[in-house]
Parts: sequence; C-alpha cells; structure tokens
Amino acid sequence: MARTTTVQVPVGDGSAEAYLARPDGDGPFPAVLLFMDAFGLRPRLAEMAERIADRGHVVLVPNLFHRAGPAIMVDAALLDTPEERARSYEKVMRLVAGLTTQVVAADTAAFLDFLAGRDDVAPGPVAATGYCMGGTTALRAIEALPDRIAAVASFHAGRLVTDAADSPHLGVGSVTGELYFAHADQDKSMTVEQIATLEAALDAAGVRYRSELYVGAPHGFTMADTAAYDERAAERHWAALFALLDRTFRQHAASLEAGVDG
Repeated sequence: MARTTTVQVPVGDGSAEAYLARPDGDGPFPAVLLFMDAFGLRPRLAEMAERIADRGHVVLVPNLFHRAGPAIMVDAALLDTPEERARSYEKVMRLVAGLTTQVVAADTAAFLDFLAGRDDVAPGPVAATGYCMGGTTALRAIEALPDRIAAVASFHAGRLVTDAADSPHLGVGSVTGELYFAHADQDKSMTVEQIATLEAALDAAGVRYRSELYVGAPHGFTMADTAAYDERAAERHWAALFALLDRTFRQHAASLEAGVDG
C-alpha cells in the first residue's frame, strides 16, 4: 500500500508544501506530478495520489498557492453544494490568476528538480496529471518544459482557450509528448467551441493527443469530496490516466533499453 507524507519543496527563495505518495519498496519508481484543483491540498488529493502510487509511481502534489502561505485545508462540508463550491471558488480566483505562464514554468522546474534529487525516483521525464485549474497548469507545464515532461492528462480543465496572448492552446507547438484531455459536458469554462479550437491547434502542431467529451459529467467530476462528483466519469478518468501512464513509462523504458543495447 502506498503511503503519503508532507514535504517542503524548495521553490525560488521559499518553499512549497506538498504531498508525496510512494509505493512500498526501494524503487526507483517513475514519477508523476499531480496538479491540484482550486480547492487545494486536502484528503481527497492524498487519496488520489495514493491510488496512482499503488501502481508503482512516486507522486508529488504541490501546493500551487504556496506564495500565499501554507496550504489551508478545505472543509469538505463547504463543497457539498454547488452554491458553496461557487463561493469557495470565488475566494481563490485571485490566487488562480497568479499562476501565469512564467510562474508555472519556474515552479514546475523546481518540482521536477526535487523529484530528480530523490533516490527512489527513476531518471528521465515524468508524467503529469491535473484537475480543473490544475489541468490548465499541467498543459502550461509541458509547454514550458517539453524535455522534462513526457505526457500530460488534463481533466475537466477550464480556460484552455482564451483571448489572451498567452492562452494555453497557443503554446502547444512546443509539446513533444502525449496529451490527454477529458472535457466535462456543458462546462461553461470549456465550451464545445473552445474544445474545437484547442483540437485544431493540436492538429496544426502535430501533437499526439486524445480529446474526449465526458457526456453528462459536470465540471469537477473527479472530486469525490464535492457535489460535482460523478462516479462513472471518475472511474473512466482513472482508466484513461492509467493507460496514459502505462504507455508513457513503457515507451521510456524501451528507449532506455534500446540505448543500452546500442
């Protein structure tokens, strides 16, 4: 069984609190970055990290809002209704806005350096998964560091397509790894038109990707501690994520073996 500890990750002139989940054994294990949703570090994210770690991965879940201070545990009772979720989300929108392209690139490099410095982490690129705003962050991360992140899975992410000059969809040309997108049906933060724009950008850039619409699933469908949870969609997400991780690390292992044989 995987176990989770809380660690401090050096970031710039400060540090970020993070969950670290790892399997039993000495490793080394391939690493996965899990980018949180706007509600931050809490038991649900630790549970998700442990489920990934149980498949043989070291999983780091950093507090993306570390510049605002230590991670604040969210009271799950405040997420029980759509109204409470909306009010809670409004409180963190200022923090979300602070996750600029430059900030994400710098922080992600620090997270990856932390993982690379651990004896139980296998050398080579990592994979990343992200939820809601974390899905958007994950895409920005692989765009900024394509040589260090081999694959990204983005679940019910919003604002992947905007009118801004640094809209995430405009940076996909740098991506060399594989991408997976799971879009929530009728998600106001990622409309059908925006999904089409994202897919057109991915096609034009020649990126390997899969983009799927989870019909009937609301925004936030993976989060079992909120009113948005959809068990069927969440289980579909696990299957898609694990398939991507298996492909990614199997291909990396094959590349290493080919290099040795050569």
